[in-house]
Amino acid sequence: MATVQELDSFNIQLKIIDFYAGISKLFPALSSLNEVTIDTTPHKVVLQVGKVRLLRYISPNPSKHKIPVLMVYALINRPYILDMQGKSLIKSILDAGFDVYLLDWGLPDGEESTLTIHDYLRLYLDKCVDAVRRISKSEKITLFGYCMGGTFSAIYTTLNEEKVKNLITLAPPIDCSKDTTVFGSISKFLDADLIVDTIGNIPPALQYQFFMMLKPFKHFVGKYHEVSQRISDDVYVNNFLRIEKWLWDTAPLPGEIFRQWVKEIYQQNLLAKNRLQIGPNVINLQKIGVPLLNIVAEYDHLVTPESSLALNRLASSKDNTQMSFPTGHVGLCASTFAQRDVWPKIIRWLEERA
Repeated sequence: MATVQELDSFNIQLKIIDFYAGISKLFPALSSLNEVTIDTTPHKVVLQVGKVRLLRYISPNPSKHKIPVLMVYALINRPYILDMQGKSLIKSILDAGFDVYLLDWGLPDGEESTLTIHDYLRLYLDKCVDAVRRISKSEKITLFGYCMGGTFSAIYTTLNEEKVKNLITLAPPIDCSKDTTVFGSISKFLDADLIVDTIGNIPPALQYQFFMMLKPFKHFVGKYHEVSQRISDDVYVNNFLRIEKWLWDTAPLPGEIFRQWVKEIYQQNLLAKNRLQIGPNVINLQKIGVPLLNIVAEYDHLVTPESSLALNRLASSKDNTQMSFPTGHVGLCASTFAQRDVWPKIIRWLEERA
C-alpha cells in the first residue's frame, strides 16, 4: 500500500505532466508571437515629428464632448496595451463620445540617445498637445498619462496648465522614496552614469532581463501554469498571447532619459521635493491646479501605490480625486476587471468634466 509521501510525490508528478501537456499546446503560438494580431481601433496619423506619431481614433459617431483626450504612454514597451482587441481602454473612451488621441513615441535609436525629458516634452509632447487643440478646435485638452507617461503628463501640466483642462494619471512614479518595489530598491544602487556612458540607449534585451527579475517565478513559471490550466479557453489564451506579445515588444530607452529617471527622479527624489530641473524650469507640482484623477493598483509590482498617491497630496487641485483598485500595474488597463470596474469610473469622471 502506498505511503502518504509516495501519494504526494505521485500527485506532484501528475501536476507536472499536466502542466507540460497544457503548455506544449501553447509552444507554437509562443514561438511566433510576431504573428499574433492585436486588432487595434481604426485610427489615422495626424502628426509626425521624427519617429513620434500622433494618432487620432476614428468613431462612426460624432463626438459628444467638447474636451478631447490625449493618451500618453511610457517610453518603455509599446502603447497598444491601451488598445487591444476586446480590452481597449481607448475604444471605451471613444465609444463614450470623446475625441481620442494617442502619442506613440516610436522606436528611438542613436539620434534620440542624448535627448532629455525636457527635449521630449518640448519637441514631442507639446507639439502633440497643440495639434490636438488645433484639430479639435478646443483651447484645452484632457491629458491622460500611464506609468512614466503619467509622470511626464504631471510635469508637463505644471509648465503648460493653460492648455490642460483635466489631468488623469494611472500609476505614475512621483515620490520614489516611497517606492518599495524591486525596481525602486535596485535603482538606488544603479550607476546610471556608467551604464549610459558605456552603452548609450538601454536596449530591449537588457530591459527584458531586468523586468524578469521583478517577479521571476511568475514570469518563468506561474503565468504559464495558469494558462496551461485554461488551454481550451480560446478567448483567454488569445488575450494571454496579446499581452505576451506586448511584454516582449520593447523599445530602446533613450540613454539620457534613463540617466535622469534613475538619478534625479528615483535616487534623489527631486520631483517629489519640487526640485527637479527640466530645461530652464524647476518643477513644482503645486502648480497643478486643474481637476486631477489619480489611479493606482493595490498590487502594483512596478510602482508602489504610495509613490503615485503622493501626487494628490502635492498638487493644489481643489477637484482632487484618487482611486485605488485591487489589481496590478497592467491590470489597470488590460484586464476584464479593469473593463468592468475601472474604466466606467474613469469615463464617468471624464463626462462630469467634459
